[in-house]
Amino acid sequence: MDYPITSAIRVLRQHKISFEPHIFDYVEKGGTKHSSQILSVEEHAVIKTLIFETNEKKPLIVLMHGDLQVSTKELARIIKVKTVSPVAPEKANKLTGYLFGGTSPFGIKTKMPIYVEKTIFDLDKIYINGGKRGFLVAMEPENLREVLQIQEVTVGIKQV
Repeated sequence: MDYPITSAIRVLRQHKISFEPHIFDYVEKGGTKHSSQILSVEEHAVIKTLIFETNEKKPLIVLMHGDLQVSTKELARIIKVKTVSPVAPEKANKLTGYLFGGTSPFGIKTKMPIYVEKTIFDLDKIYINGGKRGFLVAMEPENLREVLQIQEVTVGIKQV
């Protein structure tokens, strides 16, 4: 299958990480619910790459299950800052080099801390963005540890 060769894919190849590419029609605001339905997988296994910043405007990434949201209060407490809030899509694009909806934690432009919801490592397989809208790669969650400098956190809460 032909798939796009993004910065993320180059990084995965460089680290000799095996992955399965999945291409589908991107739907604006479809999110992980849409991609999990298209791929017939649990939304819990579709991992979102979210860009936040601290009150000091320091950017960071959180990798979270598709069916959960980030408790910014808990995250701020863990990383010892006043507040953590999502960045605007334009700022996320600048920081990562990826379009909103196509953000991958691999091959980002700006080096920033990456926090991963601990329970992601309980899954056999995760589906994470390959660096383009409508493009997920399936892999073992352990690969995150091999490629990225991560810190495990417990900040996931049920979506309201």
